[in-house]
Amino acid sequence: MQEGKRQKQVAGVIQEEMNDIFMRMGLNMLNGGMVSIAGVKVTPDLLEARIYLSLFKVSDMEKTMQVFEDRKPEIKRELTGRVKHQLRRMPELRFFLDDTLDQVFKIEEIFKKLNEEKKDGEG
Repeated sequence: MQEGKRQKQVAGVIQEEMNDIFMRMGLNMLNGGMVSIAGVKVTPDLLEARIYLSLFKVSDMEKTMQVFEDRKPEIKRELTGRVKHQLRRMPELRFFLDDTLDQVFKIEEIFKKLNEEKKDGEG
């Protein structure tokens, strides 16, 4: 389904503010790795914001995701203070692991294997 203009605006505002909040709270560097916001999607009713986190060289992904769940009330309070004049209601925050990079690496590995097999078959 196509995302509406308001959904995109709200998602953009949330992503921008969340990036700053992560830096201020020290959430962009966890468990020996880097955490960034890969994207934010807002439901059509604007009541839920799905925040997709990209983890780079993080030693324990489950533990890192748990940190965000544990600190969600603190993060939401900070975000609410920043966007209260732009939104009537603060959406519920939900954190998800963005595995797009992992998928890209897997696909590249498959292509490498196929090319090697093709070369072996020709020679």
